[in-house]
Amino acid sequence: MRIWNERLPDVPLHLLSVSAAEAGGVLRDGGADVGLVRLPVDRTVLSAIPLYTETTVVVVPKDHLVAAADEVSTEDLADDILLHPLDDVLGWERPPGRPAFERPATTADAVELVAAGIGLLVVPQSLARLHHRKDLTYRPVTDAPQSDVVLSWPEDATTDLVEDFIGIVRGRTVNSTRGRQQPPAQPKAKRPASSGTAQRKPAGDRSAGQNRRSTSGGSGRSGGSGKSGGSGRSGGSGRSGGTGSGRRGKPRRRS
Repeated sequence: MRIWNERLPDVPLHLLSVSAAEAGGVLRDGGADVGLVRLPVDRTVLSAIPLYTETTVVVVPKDHLVAAADEVSTEDLADDILLHPLDDVLGWERPPGRPAFERPATTADAVELVAAGIGLLVVPQSLARLHHRKDLTYRPVTDAPQSDVVLSWPEDATTDLVEDFIGIVRGRTVNSTRGRQQPPAQPKAKRPASSGTAQRKPAGDRSAGQNRRSTSGGSGRSGGSGKSGGSGRSGGSGRSGGTGSGRRGKPRRRS
């Protein structure tokens, strides 16, 4: 948002917080122009640029044995009850450990159950931070599924402002040639050609195309087929005056 406000101060940027399950529908229905969402997304209607893969962690009470470790595996959780909320974003059919009697409706509800000592919860790290409590902590789970985060927007709504947002998220500079189309650069003034090395073409002659170059030195070629420098030829056949032999005529004798 800081970079957006610096580059486009006249265009307000409004943030909308939605659940992972709702994000795709909000984009499809036009409720947001672009979103940071989790895979999978409906690629038939939404474009998506991969951004990063989140670390998966287990949320536990601070006095739990897991809190003493730097990281754990799913096997280390085999004897614990693992909560599996209905809005789970990791996509596994059944978490490791022992199942709870019923599934919590939301991740927020599951966090409350962890605090009550009912079980543990495995989630992406950002969700553990979002629902942080002073009496809970979390540790990375090395072999659990991970969640991929993408930048997504409706495929048929790639506007200039969406391109600007994509560029900011991907770290492009304001002068990057990618993203929004930059205005065409003004043509540079041509340097004056060296003496005798370039000829002007008539305004109506486009046979050489729109991007002609004048060169000096070396072969000395310029315009059409004429050559200058080196051999000394210039335009046409390069001959000038009389017969072009370079000899003076012999005086005629009077009779």
